[in-house]
Amino acid sequence: MRITQTSLIKKYYQALIDRTPSFVGIFYVGVKTTDIFCIATCRARKPKFENVEFYTTFKDALTAGFRPCKICKPTQNANQAPPQIEQAIEMVKNSPKQKVTDYQLKVAGISPELVRRWFNQHYSMTFQAYSRMLRINNAVIELKSGKRATDAALDNGYESLSGFGYTYKKLVGNAPKEASNVIVIDRFTTPLGPMFVCATHDGVCLLEFVERRMLETEFRDLQRLLNAKIIAGENEYTQQAKIQIGEYFAGERQRFTVPLVTPGTDFQQQVWQGLHLIDYGTTTSYGEQATRINNPKAVRAVASANGANRIAIIVPCHRVIGKNGSLTGYAGGLARKRWLLEHELTNKLSD
Repeated sequence: MRITQTSLIKKYYQALIDRTPSFVGIFYVGVKTTDIFCIATCRARKPKFENVEFYTTFKDALTAGFRPCKICKPTQNANQAPPQIEQAIEMVKNSPKQKVTDYQLKVAGISPELVRRWFNQHYSMTFQAYSRMLRINNAVIELKSGKRATDAALDNGYESLSGFGYTYKKLVGNAPKEASNVIVIDRFTTPLGPMFVCATHDGVCLLEFVERRMLETEFRDLQRLLNAKIIAGENEYTQQAKIQIGEYFAGERQRFTVPLVTPGTDFQQQVWQGLHLIDYGTTTSYGEQATRINNPKAVRAVASANGANRIAIIVPCHRVIGKNGSLTGYAGGLARKRWLLEHELTNKLSD
């Protein structure tokens, strides 16, 4: 929402002038003379007091018509993990088979309390739960390659097979000796805000902005349709997706090659395949999309199938607009939809 309280506006403006780091993510400032918005620590020339508007979220600033500043990159840096969190995550990834304790965090100069708060806020889980999921994901990979359960348990930091088996079954849904399917989930930032990417051992099955409506329902549906549990982790497909999405936002990629896993009805599959036929930098209507799949009367059904798409950007449902050219029906928000279309048009024209 736009901030209208005078005392708060003055406080935030002073924080902007002083480039106060503690206000990063607390407010987003829109500059009316340039139509851009920034975070508190932006190094750009400071605007006059009468030329600024303050917002509580970057989505509010986008909706108001402001574009992200290219200097401070507000949608990325306001949601980027702080250095201590990045360091803690690297400790886990560099030693995935060992438990990272609070003591080890303190020795490394990292506040365990800060780590706990950040993970609860951004992952809705504790740091130790995140670490356990990474270790179990590593064990799943090893078991699929033929390693014995006892060896996988010991190699991933578990002192007993029973403790390993209990945690494994709780997170994965079955015993270590049984065939296991898991969906790994990772979080990363983009110029339009943080996203979740999920993947199986066959490809990416979800790519969504973290505050997407009905995201919890999508998670439940994916686990049911793929008969797999979602756990924190990475694989080759989540890494590939993050690289290609980064190239897309940099204007360096127009087509994606990462494999996809898109469980759905036959009609949904038909609609989603049709989305791939909409060229980068162009748009189509729901009616035109229905005609393209030889079902011109199924406009509402097509719109519903678009709304059920779980893989944003790569499966480009943002390129479908209303019959009269209006922007409608995008779960990530119409401001993002407008930004994506303008981004593609600009980069297509510059080719």
